[in-house]
Parts: sequence; C-alpha cells; structure tokens
Amino acid sequence: ALLLLLGYTHLSHSMADAAAAAAPPAEDPKEEEEGADDVEAEAQVEFKPLIELPPEIVIKSGEEDEDVIFKMRTKLFRFNEPTKEWKERGTGDVRFLRHKESNKVRVLMRAEKTLRVRANHPLSTTLDLKPHAGSDRAFTYFTPDWSEDPETGAVEQQNELFAFRFANAENAGKFKEAFDKCKSGDVKDMPAIKMDAEDAEKAAESKEEAKKE
Repeated sequence: ALLLLLGYTHLSHSMADAAAAAAPPAEDPKEEEEGADDVEAEAQVEFKPLIELPPEIVIKSGEEDEDVIFKMRTKLFRFNEPTKEWKERGTGDVRFLRHKESNKVRVLMRAEKTLRVRANHPLSTTLDLKPHAGSDRAFTYFTPDWSEDPETGAVEQQNELFAFRFANAENAGKFKEAFDKCKSGDVKDMPAIKMDAEDAEKAAESKEEAKKE
C-alpha cells in the first residue's frame, strides 16, 4: 500500500509539472502598459498626401456687377462677309445684363456647352432689330461686338451682322419686347417680361416633350 501511495504521489507531481509547462506564462502588468502605449502611438501616426492640392482658385466671369434682366434660349448666327454665308455660332441663352451702378444694358450670349462668349455688345439705341428673311421667329441686327473670334479665339472689336433664331414665334416676340424696352431705357417692366419669357420657354419645352412621347 505504501508503494502504491508513493507511485500515485509521483504521478500527481509529474502531471502538475506538465500542466504548468503547457500553461501560458503570466503577463507582466508593466508589459501590458507598454503594449497599450505602442497601440496608441500607432493610432496617432499622420499620413501626408502624396500630392499637395493647390489653393482654391476663384474664376470671375465678368458678370459679378450685373443683373440678368432677360434671358431666352436661342441659336446664334453671324454673317461671314468673305463667303457671303451665315455661319452658326452656337446655341445657348441670350441674356440682357444690366450694370448695378451705371444701369447700362449689354447683350451677352455664351455657347451652352463650352461657355465661350459668342456675342457681347451694348444694347444701344442705334441697334436696328429686323425680322430675318421674313421669319416670325428670327431677328437680325448689325453691331460692333466684343466676343471671341471664331477662328483665333482672340477678343477684339468686330463689326458683326447677327441673327437670333428662337424655338417659336412666341419666344421671338418676347425677345423683341424685351429688346425694345431696354433700347428705349424703359426697364421698369423687365421683371414681368422676364417671367413671361421663362413661362413661354417652359411651355415650349413641354410641347416638345409631348411630341417625343
């Protein structure tokens, strides 16, 4: 019996030693603190962008001191004197801009996709607006103009014969009404005329959409 008891005791000590060897070592509290500091330090690492973006650039249009008192979508043509042909200059909104201080009005038209200036001149009392080729939806007039040259892109004074063609006779009539008002200097009714023009454009667009359907 004594031999059996001694054998059992020896076996118990051997199993305890094996379990102790297999168990993970106890962690030192100091090591835990250092490990936490390392993780926090890694989280505070700053990454700089590979490419530095330039500062924001503000581009001015030259229209900041003006109010839009009329606009209407149009297709603009200019008469090419050497070839005796009408050349299309682009499609977009022809706008009447009134200066906030001088109250002078100018005509400005930009191509809708490129925003390049296609017409830029004062709406002066000398402009003679006439129906183009007997059409009820197109008008023409001759004027000194300061828009981009169609060939070189340079901006310099050119004497131009322009033709503005509108979607329908009603839109063309709104343009003529606004043109004549600004030409005479009587602009007090322009807000109402502008609103009527916008309504007429929306109605024309709705008709076109209905045709497509």
